[in-house]
Amino acid sequence: MVTRQLGIAGPKVSAVSLGCMGMSGMYGQLDEQESVATIHAALDAGITLLDTGDFYGQGHNEMLIGRALRGRRDQALLSVKFGAMRGPDNSWIGYDARPAAMKNFLAYSLKRLGVDYIDIYRPARLDPSVPIEDTVGAMADMVKAGYLRYISLSEVGVSTIRRAHAVHPICDLQIEYAIVSRGPEAQIFPALQELGIGVTAYGVLSRGLLSGSKPTGKGDSRSHFPRFNSENVEQNQRVVKALNQLAAQKGITATQLAIAWVLAKDKSIVPVLGARKPSQLEEVLGALEVKLTTSDFDEIEKTFPKDALAGTRYAQEQMRTLDSEK
Repeated sequence: MVTRQLGIAGPKVSAVSLGCMGMSGMYGQLDEQESVATIHAALDAGITLLDTGDFYGQGHNEMLIGRALRGRRDQALLSVKFGAMRGPDNSWIGYDARPAAMKNFLAYSLKRLGVDYIDIYRPARLDPSVPIEDTVGAMADMVKAGYLRYISLSEVGVSTIRRAHAVHPICDLQIEYAIVSRGPEAQIFPALQELGIGVTAYGVLSRGLLSGSKPTGKGDSRSHFPRFNSENVEQNQRVVKALNQLAAQKGITATQLAIAWVLAKDKSIVPVLGARKPSQLEEVLGALEVKLTTSDFDEIEKTFPKDALAGTRYAQEQMRTLDSEK
């Protein structure tokens, strides 16, 4: 497995990360045995970074990972998001990044995961009612106490990144980035490069859109995302078709081309891929073998301008709350 340095202040990790969110019902039906088998296959292949959130399946995801890691904790680096709050009806009811709340979330995550410490910890979003300095300062205390190893951020803008980094070195920023989601290139990535902060990129396949996946029903969260809405389907399917054609010319899949593009953009970027089956994981690993030339890049970025997809990456209400979009 190829490795990458996750920011100046972070650890060395596998070049791709296994995103575990989809193993807890976010995309419809789940199979726990298959999920555990996928995690084990990832570890066997040398993938060291597992990404989760304490709110994925209301704690289910952490418990699943905990079971999968029994006897194998030393093979994995755990990246955990906290702060997002959900109601019993599965609704989103805000974020809480107060220092006391962070410690509470951390205590429950440690118990559910069955570990003594978490490698990488990050607030899932910016809590507008809590100064980022307070949140990061409390997390720094948890680093000193041995409960955390590294501090990271998710979906925040340049000002927040700088303020947080001034309190404690930030390992990486987790943010959506793909051939069709390139907003961070304008201001966020240059700031990260200046500060020596890495990137864990999620949404590399635009939640399965670029791989041809479609929402499976009411239990699939993608049914609420604009890019999957009926009024955007026609334009977006043309984009997917074009990606498939380019990939076929290179003898690879659209999934592998999308992943290879992100991997080749910068060595500071680690794609977070949400494989839920060992067969999907094999396709992800195949992307590590893909080599893109300068002409490949020119053709890809000419074929897929930044506004290629119809619809925003989240619903407008959520987009307004993202610090990274301000």
